[in-house]
Amino acid sequence: MALEIERRFVVSGDGWRGLAPGVAYRQGYLSVEKERTVRVRVVGEQAWLTLKGNISDISRHEFEYPIPLADAQTIMAAMCPMLVDKLRHRIEYRGHVWEVDEFFGDNAGLVLAEIELPAEDTPFDKPEWVGEEVTHDGRYTNAHLSRTPYSRWPK
Repeated sequence: MALEIERRFVVSGDGWRGLAPGVAYRQGYLSVEKERTVRVRVVGEQAWLTLKGNISDISRHEFEYPIPLADAQTIMAAMCPMLVDKLRHRIEYRGHVWEVDEFFGDNAGLVLAEIELPAEDTPFDKPEWVGEEVTHDGRYTNAHLSRTPYSRWPK
């Protein structure tokens, strides 16, 4: 069984910029319930169907399957009214890879950093550009951002 253990943080400052190139991601959501998320993801000429099931705020069951790009594009156009567009930067820091997501469209202005870990209690060092932890705040999940974009949050 596939397991994803992930912590999420708001990025503070621009110290991460220029450390790694960005790769464009487009994600469409078919289900955004806390108990289950179903998403289609396109990165370049590759596409995946991903199913996630909630275990805790940090851990989820995750099953990801490659699908034809044309199928992903059709699914997004026909069945995914909730989309997220972002650039992902993979930055290595002290033995771990941080994924920094710079959001666009209705989520523009939001930059998040995620780190995947082998266990919930795995220690790690935070780069200076990693700010407040928001792992336990469901508003910062991509699924929630697809339904309630950052631009619509009360400021």
